[in-house]
Amino acid sequence: MKRYLPTFIAGFGAAVLSIVPGIKSFSCCLIVPGAAILALILDQRVNKNSERIAAGKAIMFGFMTGLFATIFITTLDVLITFITKTNDFIEALPQSESLIRELKFGQMAEESLKLMKQMAKQIQKTGFSPLYLFILFTSNFITNTLFGIIGGFVGMGLLNKRKTEQ
Repeated sequence: MKRYLPTFIAGFGAAVLSIVPGIKSFSCCLIVPGAAILALILDQRVNKNSERIAAGKAIMFGFMTGLFATIFITTLDVLITFITKTNDFIEALPQSESLIRELKFGQMAEESLKLMKQMAKQIQKTGFSPLYLFILFTSNFITNTLFGIIGGFVGMGLLNKRKTEQ
């Protein structure tokens, strides 16, 4: 675990920034890659390591930062939803419903709307929906780990370039 402590810290920082309403939109494409870069920098500073960063390390640090960000973002989102019994999903449901009905996707869309309404009712009643948790975790995992890996590669490039310039 000590080896991945920088990814843990950076992932937590990304999660905290990702729940702030105005900044939330930039979570996947700026905050998580930035956190992966920060994790690589922290690792070099903590270990006093001035060696070039290998691609495998960049991938692993980006993936782990994205994974920790996913865990913390999902946990914080579910906790806030449990307390407030509302979230962005519930706020956007009426617009989503009208858009889906406008596009006339047929029976499959109707079934999807039933599931979405069921999730919304569960959240409004108890503050929790297992299906919402699954969807939230899955989507966060895919986007955060992907963008974390991209951030790891960008960080590798930046830090290795800085090494060659010195």
